[in-house]
Amino acid sequence: MTPAEQTKYIREQALSAGFDLCGVAPADIYPELGRLPEWLSRGYAGEMTYLEDSRRADPRLVLPGARSIIVVALNYNSPPSAPKQSLSHESSPPRGWISRYAWGADYHEVMLPKLKSLIDQMRAKFAEPFDARAYVDTGPIIERVAAKYAGLGWLAKNTCLINQQLGSWLFLGVIVTTLVLEPTLSPAGSPSPDLCGSCTRCLDACPTQAFPEPYVLDARRCISYLTIELRGSIPDEFRSSMGNAVIGCDICQDVCPWNRKAPLTSIASFLPREIAEPPTESGGSSFPTPHSLFSPELQWVMSLSQEDFSRAFRGSAVKRAKWRGLVRNACVALGNSSLSPDLPAHADTLSILNRLASCEDSIIASHARWAISRLTSAEVKLPVAD
Repeated sequence: MTPAEQTKYIREQALSAGFDLCGVAPADIYPELGRLPEWLSRGYAGEMTYLEDSRRADPRLVLPGARSIIVVALNYNSPPSAPKQSLSHESSPPRGWISRYAWGADYHEVMLPKLKSLIDQMRAKFAEPFDARAYVDTGPIIERVAAKYAGLGWLAKNTCLINQQLGSWLFLGVIVTTLVLEPTLSPAGSPSPDLCGSCTRCLDACPTQAFPEPYVLDARRCISYLTIELRGSIPDEFRSSMGNAVIGCDICQDVCPWNRKAPLTSIASFLPREIAEPPTESGGSSFPTPHSLFSPELQWVMSLSQEDFSRAFRGSAVKRAKWRGLVRNACVALGNSSLSPDLPAHADTLSILNRLASCEDSIIASHARWAISRLTSAEVKLPVAD
């Protein structure tokens, strides 16, 4: 088969496997990758030291003899379609926000088997031997840049990949291979044009001002980074701007005009997961109704033990934040809830926060005390050390 025929076959098999987009880019040093060292030197990666892997600047270093990168995209735009900013921080009981990408099944576990199956189909179809490695946000490949040069879309001012038909609610995966495949760029050989124009809605809407300039993200200020990647204490300067976020954000995508008519996903496993509460010894439950990962009750999130967390979020991308991170984030969200003292949920919330404020985990305890001070508008008296 010719390179063009191989590319056609790969795209046909990828689409039949359920991917919404598939393209091929040459394994090369793209212009955006040349700016990675400067971005890192500014400290914009925060604690994400894995981004310093030198292979990220040159995809050819990921696999000896790499010549092509197959890029696939999967739409995860699940209903309900309510944007984060439409949810009141004053609801009772107070609820948190989990980013759309983590509502359902872990996208890694959905996409990676499909990519591995695609590699198996390629080996069965193509006569020549080749090497290939599949990654879904797990390897030293910046997928969105490769996607741009595979013709799947353009890189927006909020740094997300936008496809003109599907918007930006896209999971990306790649196969790095030694095969010399026909690239899928436009006939002119240039990437998709940047259609952001003069729009700056994503930049203007960011509560923590995480974009020092268009097309540049300071991850240290990004709510997704603060709630997922940051393992320690969330800086005080960002806490009040985080609203009710407990996992991720979505605001810069919610306000994007290209997402107004984005089609909904057809994958049922990406719908908001319903988590049932196990019965207590008496047969009852503190939370008798299942918890949807679309705007879950913060009291429930804070009440999770490590064991509860592991059980509830098995097969979910939420587990990336770990138990400590999720409970820490819920404390901040409750501190921002403006929960009125005359509501029954206020006393229950303070009871849980007071318990967390004295727990052995210093990170959780300090964030619980911050939330208490916000809800009571009074100085929190810390226990005196012996």
